Amino acid sequence: MTTSSASWRNWAGNVIASPSGRSNPTTVAEVVEVATAAADRGTRIKCVGAGHSFTPAAATDGVLVSLDDLTGIESIVPTRDADGHVDGADVTVWAGTRLHRLGPLLWDLGLAQPNLGDFAEQSLAGAVSTGTHGTGRGAVGLPATVVGLQLVTADGSVLTCSRDVHPEVFEAARLGIGALGVITKITIHCVPAFALRAEEHPWTLSAALTDLEGFADSADHAEFFWFPHTDAVTVKRNTRFPGDADLRPLSRVREFISDEFLSNEAFGALCRTAARRPALTPRLNRVAAAALSAREYTDRSYKVYASPRRVRFREMEYAVPLAAAAGVLGDLRDVIDRSGIVTPFPVEVRFAAADDVWMSTAYRREVCYIAVHQFHLMDHTELFRFAEEIFLAADGRPHWGKMHTRTASDLSGTVGRFDDFVAVRDRLDPGRVFGNEYTERVLP
Repeated sequence: MTTSSASWRNWAGNVIASPSGRSNPTTVAEVVEVATAAADRGTRIKCVGAGHSFTPAAATDGVLVSLDDLTGIESIVPTRDADGHVDGADVTVWAGTRLHRLGPLLWDLGLAQPNLGDFAEQSLAGAVSTGTHGTGRGAVGLPATVVGLQLVTADGSVLTCSRDVHPEVFEAARLGIGALGVITKITIHCVPAFALRAEEHPWTLSAALTDLEGFADSADHAEFFWFPHTDAVTVKRNTRFPGDADLRPLSRVREFISDEFLSNEAFGALCRTAARRPALTPRLNRVAAAALSAREYTDRSYKVYASPRRVRFREMEYAVPLAAAAGVLGDLRDVIDRSGIVTPFPVEVRFAAADDVWMSTAYRREVCYIAVHQFHLMDHTELFRFAEEIFLAADGRPHWGKMHTRTASDLSGTVGRFDDFVAVRDRLDPGRVFGNEYTERVLP
């Protein structure tokens, strides 16, 4: 079950690890065996999904555990609203299930996840454990949709957790960055299947900043991408419709041209040109913004939320208070213009409702997520340093799966229930079997 291992690297290629072994358990009992064996030997273990975190959250010099053989839906329990009407279901899913596979499974059952991010290759456990979110002023991130989970701890215990059973473990493990144990099952609250009408069109950053909160309210799920060195943005607004609405998806030709050729092949060529000749970047960004023409289509929710991402990059994302977001974006635009830093990648701007997840970046406050990116062949250091200074000045909280420089001493006063989380970790994993370089930095 545990084998010797070659080196591992994450999707972006910025994290490389040399695990001492790999394990692909097929049952919960095998996960228990891996955890207890590691604890007995004094070896560390970490779980890995798609490796889409830009931080070393999954890196280890111990045993690297993949849950790719623990997938699929285990059970479905219908839920009802206060009037007794069915309003969805609590669905228990094996933790290794990839989001792009879960969407169709749920749709066939008449269900959907209420919100998703824009990358569908993640495993459910990886997405939940790092705080993956989508956009929508009234929408919460994935951890806030979790209503139960199963956790294997360092001593081999298998804990079934919810708000009523092991409630403190549940609250901590809903977003636990892999530091508490191995999540083997997750129960998520799903809603009746729905369609999304997507509207995408060019706009300007200047216009967006005049009423950013108004823009956030302009659709169920609103976001935009700003191309640095220009005033150009591409707006994406997704409006919810019942699952039986008429679907008008993109034609295969239009989808290939927009999502594969322009957003990946042509954009990748543009980024490589920017890496070779940085001075051309402002001109290239104007070309990229102009190439993304307006479009409108209606499709299944999970198909609209996610887009293919084949051009590799580095990313830093912070959640700042919504009221401060326009000022943060204005400051970011000014510092990029003054510094001479160039980047061909757009800045992504999304929104989320407040939630009650202990380690969430949206804990008890409405937020705007601002993500800066850099092409993987270009240096990100100065761009991210300037951006992080601006984010921190606005009391921003870093995304657990995106690059940042924060440490435990910084985070303890910023993250809502940080000390409570640490107390649960001390109880469940005193020997730090599930620790690594990243947890040593961000947790005491």
